[in-house]
Amino acid sequence: MSQRTYSAKPADIKRDWHVIDVNGKVLGRAASQIATLLKGKHKAMYTPSIDTGDHVIVINAEKVVVTGTKEQDKMYYRHPRAGFPGALKITNLAKLRQRHPEDIIINAVRRMLPRNALGRQMMTKLKVYAGDQHPHAAQKPVAREVEA
Repeated sequence: MSQRTYSAKPADIKRDWHVIDVNGKVLGRAASQIATLLKGKHKAMYTPSIDTGDHVIVINAEKVVVTGTKEQDKMYYRHPRAGFPGALKITNLAKLRQRHPEDIIINAVRRMLPRNALGRQMMTKLKVYAGDQHPHAAQKPVAREVEA
């Protein structure tokens, strides 16, 4: 019996499509399960240095729930003109939900993935939509429930 650790090859990877409805789900719990799917940790062939994850479609991003007083207290910081004085823009969760509800999920999931080229490659497989419609019906995504 071989004692070698299996390492996935790019040709071996089969990517599935999952659609996740986050209506009424807690943001952090849903984001961690989405990150697991993007990373491929739910597969037996998971290899840390290879992107073995699946494509994930998230719908109803505007209806995601946060606990406590995070709706007003949670702040998002961005630098649209980095390097210039006064460039820092601060937004709380309630205002971000009105303007760009998709960014709530994208920010939460991005921060749970590796901060390198591999993590950026994994983020390209995430599709987030504010409503319950998405244009990926041709890929035949499988509905997946998150425990949140």
